Amino acid sequence: MNLCVIASGKGSNLKAIIKATEKKIIDSKVVVVISNNSGSEALQTARQNKIPAIHLSAKLFAAQAEFDSALLNLLKKYKIDLIVLAGYLKKLSPIIVKRYKNKIINIHPALLPDFGGEGMFGLKVHQAVIDSGNKISGVTVHFVDEEYDKGKIILQKKINIKKNEDAVSLEKRLRRIEHKIYPEAIRLIEDGIKGSS
Repeated sequence: MNLCVIASGKGSNLKAIIKATEKKIIDSKVVVVISNNSGSEALQTARQNKIPAIHLSAKLFAAQAEFDSALLNLLKKYKIDLIVLAGYLKKLSPIIVKRYKNKIINIHPALLPDFGGEGMFGLKVHQAVIDSGNKISGVTVHFVDEEYDKGKIILQKKINIKKNEDAVSLEKRLRRIEHKIYPEAIRLIEDGIKGSS
């Protein structure tokens, strides 16, 4: 599969996916990286790996429809089979979600359906989990639909929360799991596609 990774920040999951490709853990290949943040490390990582790196932000367009059209044109140009959201902090428009139904995945640093939804990202999620008194947290990879964090779950991995855990330490531990589970989820999708073709 041709993958398009869309990221806003550091792109550590992008690095993990590229590594999984190099190690033949997955057959898919990242063919383009898009970011709404021109200074994102994700774009730097793409350039270092000779992958087209494109800055595309809705702020550069007069209307949302123009941005959506530009994004769809890029996805078509690079013959994208699967869109991988990796710390992308914007919501994709319904037109993109419909056009790529069951072909967009996201990773969330908690066990959905709990601790998801608008505004739930990064340390906010981990703090909410700790404040809730939960003894377990984890990571979820899911398909993207029109609602935040509501799409069908592909894969989850749980960990126990330590006694003196804070949001920063929990994020650090879960990030390592993200880097393993995201390529695993892509592999599952590859196997599914192989199995049904």
